[in-house]
Amino acid sequence: MRILKHVVWLIATAFIINGCATYCRNETECNLARTEANPVWDAEKLDEAFQFACELGSTSLIVATNGEVVRSMGELDKPLFLHSVRKAVLSAIVGQHVGTGPNQINLESTLAELKINDKPIPLTPLQQQTKVLHLIKSISGINHPAAGEAGLMEKEKDKRLGHKPNPPGTVWAYNNWDYNALTTIFQKETGLTIYEAFNKGIAEPLEMQDFNEKYVYYEYEKELSMHLRAGFKMSTRDLVKFGQLYLNKGKWNGKQIIPEEWINRITDDYTITGEKLLRSGHGYLWWVPVDNKSREMGIPEGTYFASGFGNQRIVVIPNWDTVIVHQVNAIDCLVSVIKKHETTLKGAIRYLYMCKFPLFSLREDCQECGTVGNFMGSGFAKIFSRIIDARIPKNQK
Repeated sequence: MRILKHVVWLIATAFIINGCATYCRNETECNLARTEANPVWDAEKLDEAFQFACELGSTSLIVATNGEVVRSMGELDKPLFLHSVRKAVLSAIVGQHVGTGPNQINLESTLAELKINDKPIPLTPLQQQTKVLHLIKSISGINHPAAGEAGLMEKEKDKRLGHKPNPPGTVWAYNNWDYNALTTIFQKETGLTIYEAFNKGIAEPLEMQDFNEKYVYYEYEKELSMHLRAGFKMSTRDLVKFGQLYLNKGKWNGKQIIPEEWINRITDDYTITGEKLLRSGHGYLWWVPVDNKSREMGIPEGTYFASGFGNQRIVVIPNWDTVIVHQVNAIDCLVSVIKKHETTLKGAIRYLYMCKFPLFSLREDCQECGTVGNFMGSGFAKIFSRIIDARIPKNQK
């Protein structure tokens, strides 16, 4: 009984000291200012949503409506790792080069026709019948090891695909092998590097302010696969422009940057994933919330978003003419924990995840980096819910 009382006391003390399950920042640290009056947003509620994001530990957050920033906080000009948001970026440059001519990507071409294989584990003849279209729709059915894939993502892929041959186009799985193979195909068919394609095709037309060549990086894990992972670092203010490009159906300053038909495919040709809420649908490397729970949450039909580790998000809401971008600088804290505790990336993630719980939140690392633990789960979903609540219904305007 004494031990139980001691544990309860520690938990209560942690809540009193921290005010929440982990360390919370104050608004001075976030450079928060009040929202100006806006006809479609409840300023007080939007302020509360941003205050909540600040306390959780968001590095930056922007809400933009009708092409204008309504509210922002944090380091908007600091390029951060996009993690899996990179897949939406890859989709954009693929869409710019789809076609059947020279230096274009034919979605109907098979891996065999393009002479795409893998090593150390080669593809089977059945797997080589996979089309490029299957890769970008995440329905190749190929369960191969892949660069940049581990932990829950790997386990979920194994669960969905198993280790027996799957006919191409029949089974959906969130699969880094598909996206990395697509990267190989893109560079091979277009003759462009990922940086060259994105810089010339998107960054320059949009006049992105913080993007340059050093913010595109390549990760090789040749012991797993010959196909590399192409990653990005981008700032929040540049990501808002990217999201606005999609909101504009691919147009920027009157010029068609990405084909409108390609963008329409996201919500016209998505796959039901079997997951709930934000990840209930998946189309052309964007997530599409399509289930009833999404509607009950207040997410408008036609919404889609890009998602990366640590709750990196780009949310495009056409029905509200709104883009939301959220970023968290998780990497610096992970590297610090890895070095201090001589652990692995998985170990560091697990360590910071435990900071969510009051009993662990008093640890030194949790006081320094504990806010990152808020984004090992549903941190952004809680922020997003508050932003949705701040939207003024049409019948109340």
